[in-house]
Amino acid sequence: MKIVLTFVTMIAFTVIANLLMKLGATGMDAGTAGFIARLFSWRVLLGLGFFGTAAMLYLIILSWVPLNVAQSFAAAQFVAVVLASSVVLSEPINSAQWIGIVCIAVGIAIVGWSHG
Repeated sequence: MKIVLTFVTMIAFTVIANLLMKLGATGMDAGTAGFIARLFSWRVLLGLGFFGTAAMLYLIILSWVPLNVAQSFAAAQFVAVVLASSVVLSEPINSAQWIGIVCIAVGIAIVGWSHG
C-alpha cells in the first residue's frame, strides 16, 4: 500500500508542477516578459519545487521496485497531466490524444498484471 500511495503522491506532485509551470509560462504578458522574468515567477519556482519533491519520491519508489516497473507506472503522470490540463486549463483533448491515453493506460495495466 505504501508503494501505491507514494506513486499517487509523486504523480500528483508532477501534475501540480506541470500546471504551475504552464501558468508561470503564460501568466505574464508573454510578449513583454522575457525568459528570465518568467523563470523567476513564483509559479515557475513553485513548480520546480514540486518537480523536485516528485523526484525525491521517485527515488524512494526506486528503492522499493525495479526501474522498469517504476518507470512504467510513472507513465500514469502523462495521462494525469493531460486530464488535469483539460479540467484546470480548459485545454481540449482530441480523439488522437484519447487513443494515446487509452494506450498508456493499457500499457500500465499490462505491466501491473505481469509484475504482480
